[in-house]
Amino acid sequence: MTYRIDNLQYCNWSEEIFKINNKAGLNAIHVTIAYHEDFDEVKNNVEQWNSYFEEFNNLLIHGRTYKDIEKAKEEEKTAVFFGFQNCSPIEDDIKLVEAVHDLGAVFMQLTYNNQSLLATGCYEENDSGVTRMGREVIREMNRVGIVIDMSHSAEQSTLDAINISEKPIAITHANPYFWHPAKRNKSNELLKALGQSNGIIGLSLYPHHLLGGTNCTLKSFCEMTARTVDLMGIDHVGIGSDLCLDQPDSVVEWMRNGTWTKNKDYGEGSKSDAAFPRQPDWFENTLGFNNLETGLKEIGFDDKEVDAILGDNWFNFYKENIH
Repeated sequence: MTYRIDNLQYCNWSEEIFKINNKAGLNAIHVTIAYHEDFDEVKNNVEQWNSYFEEFNNLLIHGRTYKDIEKAKEEEKTAVFFGFQNCSPIEDDIKLVEAVHDLGAVFMQLTYNNQSLLATGCYEENDSGVTRMGREVIREMNRVGIVIDMSHSAEQSTLDAINISEKPIAITHANPYFWHPAKRNKSNELLKALGQSNGIIGLSLYPHHLLGGTNCTLKSFCEMTARTVDLMGIDHVGIGSDLCLDQPDSVVEWMRNGTWTKNKDYGEGSKSDAAFPRQPDWFENTLGFNNLETGLKEIGFDDKEVDAILGDNWFNFYKENIH
């Protein structure tokens, strides 16, 4: 049994996008339901998704464990798993870790770019690592079954999380720094540690994380994938596209500014980055999984390895770590 899984999307959701994911053969997606929201705001976002599950029940099911991925494949639907790109929904209350899990959250980043109560973000000048509260929250996340996600975290904080967590962690959407030196991309040392701890990375298709940006070639991305597999092992690499389809540019500003600044935070690169970049023409949406399959085979991966990268590795990670 093979699976196709995209382990990070933040789209402006619609029936059209759900149909694209279905046509692409995606059996599961991990969707962001929080950037800067507090607990009450996240409950509203969950209610919105509950309405999607009801209205588009021919396309979607709510995913909570790997069994929902199996069910979605059998029913030719897409299982949708919830995740947070920040720890803001738990506010400063460790009891809310279990509460957000009860709402369906299965991934949570310890920080989104900045220092949080739990860890240091990749945009901070000083990386002090996982905090005292962060250690306690990691233990609680392990207990209830929420995966630690360090996609937007700084180096030492991520290494700390790998060492502290009793379960493997994930980097759901990022790329190796050796290929493209974006602030969010990850060092060889970190990637090796992630693989050795049975963690997993979802390689990102977001142009700011790609060599050449929008003009990145399929061959270049697939060669990068091969080098990442060489570093980490074939079982620890998947896809987390970071697709933001149909989002207005105003959402970029909200993602970066949140409620913490009155000034514009332009993020990677220049002020021209304060808008969503155009996707490469070979991955305009998840139908590009077909191009990834072709490209990975062309550079030497066999069928089983391609299946691993495009979904089976994530399925196995869910089966082992999400309950």
